[in-house]
Parts: sequence; structure tokens; C-alpha cells
Amino acid sequence: MFIKYFVEHYQDDLWLLLDIAIAGVLSGIVGMEREKFRKPAGMRTNMIVGSISCFFVAICTTLIQYIGSGVDLGEIRSDPIRIIQAIVIGVSFIGAGTILKSGNKKTVLFLTTAATLLYSSGIGIAVALKQYVLAVGLCLLVVTINWFLNVIEERIN
Repeated sequence: MFIKYFVEHYQDDLWLLLDIAIAGVLSGIVGMEREKFRKPAGMRTNMIVGSISCFFVAICTTLIQYIGSGVDLGEIRSDPIRIIQAIVIGVSFIGAGTILKSGNKKTVLFLTTAATLLYSSGIGIAVALKQYVLAVGLCLLVVTINWFLNVIEERIN
């Protein structure tokens, strides 16, 4: 009885949680590759970035409806691009924290890890927008890029 009531009344929330979980899993796959090569910002960080990006984008519609319930919707100026912009800025700030300059001051380290975090946020945004095939494709693409180019770099060096 309770479960039926819960599912009926919170169905939208449960679907949102499923999308957040999907974004987390796909971003976690990206993070596993980083973890394998012992880079900063591994599986957990990528999962958090991807899933919270999904949440921020997905909750936008609910937020507009909530705010608009007592206000004339013509007075509310919503711009979903701002949410994506805020995600990009926030994730870039986190990514900047992973970038290090080596002791010889000529080499910069972990730029790929920072870019991968940004990629994970893109995966989360794609899931929030119900672009599941695109999200899976992005996941596979970035893992391929990171893994394949790492193999090539090792052979060159």
C-alpha cells in the first residue's frame, strides 16, 4: 500500500533519480579509465560531476513550475542555457584544481583529466535532456580518446 502510494505521488522524482543514476554510471565508466592510469579525479569525482550536472539541468523545469505557481509566468525570465553555463564554469573550476605544473616549470600535468571532468558534465547534461544514445556515445568516445591516445603516447615515448 505504501509503495503504491509512494510511486504514484513521487513518480517524477523516481524517474529523475533514475536519470541521475544513469549519468553517474556513464560518468563512472569515464572515471574508471582515469583511475586505471592513476590520474586525479577518478571514478567517484567523474560520477559526482556527471550526476549533479544531470540533476541541475533536469530540475530546471521543476524549478520554473514551482516559482511560476504564484507568479505570472510572463514575469519569469528563464534561460536554461544559464544552467549549462554555470555547470561549465563550476566544473572548469574543479578541473583547474587538478592541473599541476611540474617542478621543471615547463610541463603542465593533468589537463586531460580536467577536460575529462568537463566531458562527464556533458554526459550528465545529455542524460538530463533525455539524449541517452548521445550520452552513451559521449561516454564511449571519451574513453576511447583517453585510452587510445594513451596507448599511442606510450609507444611513441
